[in-house]
Amino acid sequence: MEPAPLAVIRVVGVGGGGVNAVNRMIESNLRGVEFIAINTDAQALLMSDADVKLEIGRESTRGLGAGADPEVGKAAATAHEDDIREVLRDSNMVFVTAGEGGGTGTGAAPIVAGIARELGALTIGVVTRPFQFEGRRREQQADRGIEALREQVDALIVIPNQRLLESTEENLSVLEAFRAADQVLQSSVQGITEIITIPGTINVDFADVTTTLKDAKTALMGIGTATGPDRARVSVDMAISSPLLESSMDGADRVLIFFQGGTDMGMQEMNDAAEMVRELADQDANVIIGYAPNEEFADEIKVTVIAAGFGSKDASAASARVVQTSAISRTAARPAPAAPSAKSAVPTRNSEPSEPRPASQPSAETPAAPQPAPAPAAAPAPAEPAAEKEEILDGIEARLAQHRHEPAAKVPELKAPKFPAGTEAVGSLRPKAEQHKPEIKLTGLNGIPDAKHEPLAVTSGIRPVSPDAASVPDYVDSSREQRAPALRLEHVFDDIAGDDELDIPDFLK
Repeated sequence: MEPAPLAVIRVVGVGGGGVNAVNRMIESNLRGVEFIAINTDAQALLMSDADVKLEIGRESTRGLGAGADPEVGKAAATAHEDDIREVLRDSNMVFVTAGEGGGTGTGAAPIVAGIARELGALTIGVVTRPFQFEGRRREQQADRGIEALREQVDALIVIPNQRLLESTEENLSVLEAFRAADQVLQSSVQGITEIITIPGTINVDFADVTTTLKDAKTALMGIGTATGPDRARVSVDMAISSPLLESSMDGADRVLIFFQGGTDMGMQEMNDAAEMVRELADQDANVIIGYAPNEEFADEIKVTVIAAGFGSKDASAASARVVQTSAISRTAARPAPAAPSAKSAVPTRNSEPSEPRPASQPSAETPAAPQPAPAPAAAPAPAEPAAEKEEILDGIEARLAQHRHEPAAKVPELKAPKFPAGTEAVGSLRPKAEQHKPEIKLTGLNGIPDAKHEPLAVTSGIRPVSPDAASVPDYVDSSREQRAPALRLEHVFDDIAGDDELDIPDFLK
């Protein structure tokens, strides 16, 4: 015996995708609802089995479709608002289903939903996002269409088709992929209508569905089926973790759980399964549970979970994220204090005075000594620029003085020769018979080749000696070539006793 419907439920398929979904629902023998097909494509309408068919935009499209232009679909629906209002009159619940991204479904669905809500019906949008292979432009049109539809419905359920492909291991054909998408739309609508139309031991009626979905804007729906000893928990897990959910059910403040199963379903397994959903929902969430026994299920259990009421929680979470992000940004932008140098004892210009160095880390220039930490109020003032400059200059002068007073290279000691009393040494250090003149050959002096100057003979003496030959001792050969007057060298080598003579060549005079 078919239960008499207690609410007027209409399913409106808008555009090509919506009409195809309606056809599949009709094929699945979905009961208790009335189907309406609305399209700009006259040929697609002829192929539909819907109870009511409404062609829109014939004046502008000539029955050939909207050409994937949402503005054309919107204009067509706007031009036929009265016709749409007429077919939706006296509805308690209206499902608006469409494939987003095209022309008619994307543009006309918000107009249809707005009229249904205006008539007082609980309006639920059930739409699909396009597959990735349908292109970026279609995806962008779908995004805009979904947001426009969300403003006109009480609750919107969005099914991402791409996840449908990712969740199956089979290499689906294009036809099979679109059929699978239609099947998901059909299951979503059927899951909600069965809650209202099927009487249960723990009954859930139209008012409970309205409480869950009224003005929710965003809704999530999952369906799970399982058999076996842990069937209730497994079916709930399938429903709340379905890959076709656009987001997680965490934090929902309105939840409806509807169980269908055999007459042997126990109260404890139902309670355990419901507890899994309650753990996801907000702690103050309004959770409604229903159960309808069905002998056809035998050992199988089917669970439908509808979650809504994310708006206020999402806004609070977004606000918290903004505040937290701003705090992190401000903290990251604050510069970290520079570590004090362990080597520099002189503060640089415009720098803060360095903190006292711990005793365990002595300075590289001064001995280590423990220093008590000064009080915060008694921090030393920074050095004046003039004093700083003077201190740097003093340091440079000290380094120069250090090099200036370094001992000179040691000069080999020259011992003075011993001469007879009353004689003055001139020329050789030895008598003529034993004379061997030591010479230092100055190579390349002033860039002059060796052949152009005479090597200088090293002679002893510190006073100039008259070049007069009469003053030359007898034991020295006076016929030797007269040399230039010797240069007096005084107080050069204090450790040299006696007199030495240094001959200067003519080209250096």
